Amino acid sequence: MENSESSANSIRSMWLGTAFAKRCGKLALQSCLLACVACSSAVWGQGADSNQTDPAPDPPATSAPPAPRNQATRSARPEDTYIIGDDDVLSINVWKEPEISKQIPVRSDGKISLPLVGEVVAAGRTPPQLEQEITSKLQGYITDPQVTVIVEQMNSQKFNIFGQVGRPGSYPLISGITIVDALANAGGLKDFAKKKSIYILRQNPGGVETRIPFNYEKFIKGKDVAQNIQIKPHDTLVVP
Repeated sequence: MENSESSANSIRSMWLGTAFAKRCGKLALQSCLLACVACSSAVWGQGADSNQTDPAPDPPATSAPPAPRNQATRSARPEDTYIIGDDDVLSINVWKEPEISKQIPVRSDGKISLPLVGEVVAAGRTPPQLEQEITSKLQGYITDPQVTVIVEQMNSQKFNIFGQVGRPGSYPLISGITIVDALANAGGLKDFAKKKSIYILRQNPGGVETRIPFNYEKFIKGKDVAQNIQIKPHDTLVVP
């Protein structure tokens, strides 16, 4: 009898131990699964974070490139229509190039010579046309050359002064010379000159001659100063 109870107790203990072991194993398995899930979530989160790319930074602001210097545009000058001739004296200025910039006379063959440019035909051209020619020849040596041509002395063009002045005669036309300048170059007015009756005889296209009056007395008093106009080629200034 006692042996039977002992055997039954042993069997019961074994069964309880087995059940407990199974339960513990199930709990361990659940804990392991939960740990794996947590680990996978963490790894996935890190991977997702690594796959997210930060937005590209805005490109650094750059200042706009400086506008190129304006070569072609400038206000028209009165001498732009002047036809250059032999013995004229030209002032040639190349921006930031002092070794090329100079005053130079037009030779009797109608040409001028410049460093880097060589010989250029100047006679028969206007200052803007000569500017373009020099600019074209300098482009192989200078970046964006800026050339200005000014006629300093119009020796190929002359004007005349007759009458009551110190030195009447024919004079080379200097750029921008006015009536008063011309009178001063000719030695000024004589004592008996009719200061109110000075005039210019000007040959216009078509051979039409125009008489342009000049009142010297008004001018020296500061009245009607606009009458002191510039002399043009072949003008004749008459001082009665």
